[in-house]
Amino acid sequence: MARKQFQTLSEPMFYILLCLTEPLHGYAVMQRIEELTAGRVAVGPGTLYALVSRFEKEGIVSRIPSDEGKKVYCITEKGKQLLDDELDRLKNMINDSSSVLRG
Repeated sequence: MARKQFQTLSEPMFYILLCLTEPLHGYAVMQRIEELTAGRVAVGPGTLYALVSRFEKEGIVSRIPSDEGKKVYCITEKGKQLLDDELDRLKNMINDSSSVLRG
């Protein structure tokens, strides 16, 4: 059975969407991810732009006008729902594992 696209998000996917809850250009997204994760997660330009392109095609993020001449992106309502669903999935995993490991 084929896996539904974006059913679960990788760390780079999750953090890109999280960062794009505010309008940012690509380099700012990479910097913000490093800040949020204290360097634990680093997303390079190849990964970033490949994922942003996929997200844009799926209506998960959109490009917004910028006076700076840079490509600025922001999450869409569809993207916010995807991010919320992933957050719920992760919370459920934490709750399930806590109940088992901590009795």
